[in-house]
Amino acid sequence: MFRLQPPLPDDYTTAPNDELVRRVATARARLGKRLVILGHHYQREEVIQFADRRGDSFGLSRFAADQHDAEFVVFCGVHFMAESADILTGPHQQVILPDLNAGCSMADMADLDDVEQIWVELAEVTDIEAIVPITYVNSAAALKAFVGRNSGAVCTSSNARAVLTWALELDAASGTGGPARAPGSWAGSRSLGGRGNKVLFFPDQHLGRNTGFQLGYGASDMQVVDPRRRLGGLADAEVKEATFLLWKGHCSVHQRFRTGHVEAFRSEHPDGVVIVHPECSHEVVEIADQVGSTDYIIGAVSRAPAGSTIAVGTEIHLVDRLAREHPDRTVLSLDPLVCPCSTMFRIDLPHLAWVLDGLVAGEVRNRITVDEATAVDARVALERMLAIA
Repeated sequence: MFRLQPPLPDDYTTAPNDELVRRVATARARLGKRLVILGHHYQREEVIQFADRRGDSFGLSRFAADQHDAEFVVFCGVHFMAESADILTGPHQQVILPDLNAGCSMADMADLDDVEQIWVELAEVTDIEAIVPITYVNSAAALKAFVGRNSGAVCTSSNARAVLTWALELDAASGTGGPARAPGSWAGSRSLGGRGNKVLFFPDQHLGRNTGFQLGYGASDMQVVDPRRRLGGLADAEVKEATFLLWKGHCSVHQRFRTGHVEAFRSEHPDGVVIVHPECSHEVVEIADQVGSTDYIIGAVSRAPAGSTIAVGTEIHLVDRLAREHPDRTVLSLDPLVCPCSTMFRIDLPHLAWVLDGLVAGEVRNRITVDEATAVDARVALERMLAIA
């Protein structure tokens, strides 16, 4: 998705770090309770130090909605996160993204036109009423709205299992349990029939695939939908026989982790523990010791005994922060050639200072808004997720 962030004035781009810290602190103090700053876990330290709350995208949005005194919500994250915050916050609150170019490559891999086109093509070969659309929270507001209009739901990496259990109306036993597991233990039972007999899952194929395996499905139950090809590049029979239609999308950070990284770590640290995010490939997830969302990873590291050596397969700023916060444990990136989230990395002190100075001067810069029609349908999908999970 194309966005355009105007260049910052020179006094922000050339200012020394201590001057920018002073500007941010001063503006924050002057705005007081009128301002809340949200920091996603993947943010760099120079930004996260000013966050009133740090967390994952959906948790931060819900937190912002509860800050009724806050007129301004500065979301140090990426575009789809700011959209979610605008959907969930009140009409008196304005959501601001410090850098408009802070997008999400995964979210941009699925847009409304492509999803609607695939939906029409699927309806030509199978019963569209039996397909439940599920969008990962890492998606544009327009896709959340599409899901809301078409009896689907949003999911997060924490509750994907519960949402897919609901969508396919599986046995209760297949939708329970936490994300931690030993290799090969993600199997679960499943029943025939249910609310739908297929899901169209977007934009991240890996989360959908890993959750499907967790629920007891196999590779033969899954097909990848390529939006650049008619019917996703699938034959009619493949569509009809599949349970999981997985959008061809991925996270640029989590796709970097390979089985070779796990093998190399275990060779060097035989007693070490490997924890990865479910946006990683299924091959990596299958041989990891533990798998879970960002919040799960944070909890798993904090629960590990002193002296543990832990390789974490997720974004490097979070891994480094966990290492600093737990000096009695050795916390390493699973990939030694570390890769930050390049779009999240766009949020920096100059942009944060620029938007806060604007607020002090009475100017709202980089406001993110979702039109009301889209917001209404997106809220349906989000509220459906909350009711399920």
